Amino acid sequence: MPAYLVGTIRVTDADAWGRYVAQVAATFAPFNGRMLFRGGAPPIALAGAVHGDRIVVVEFPDMYSLRRWHDSPEYQALVPLREAGAEVVLTGYQA
Repeated sequence: MPAYLVGTIRVTDADAWGRYVAQVAATFAPFNGRMLFRGGAPPIALAGAVHGDRIVVVEFPDMYSLRRWHDSPEYQALVPLREAGAEVVLTGYQA
């Protein structure tokens, strides 16, 4: 059953964020993750408060693969760069 990573992002340092974005997509492939959507247009709040100004949605075959990606040394090596560049909320959802 597919699992989805949803990230909401508020960029705080464009240079650091750009370096993170340039590297993160390559970390999905070993876990059969594929980016479905990456958006930078300002979101519109329909109900409640919006977090961030960008969003990313990545599909994985299952929650186990999503968790393995998140905990992988390759992704964890990018976390300091992610934290230097943006305020990010990552959430996993099982379909």
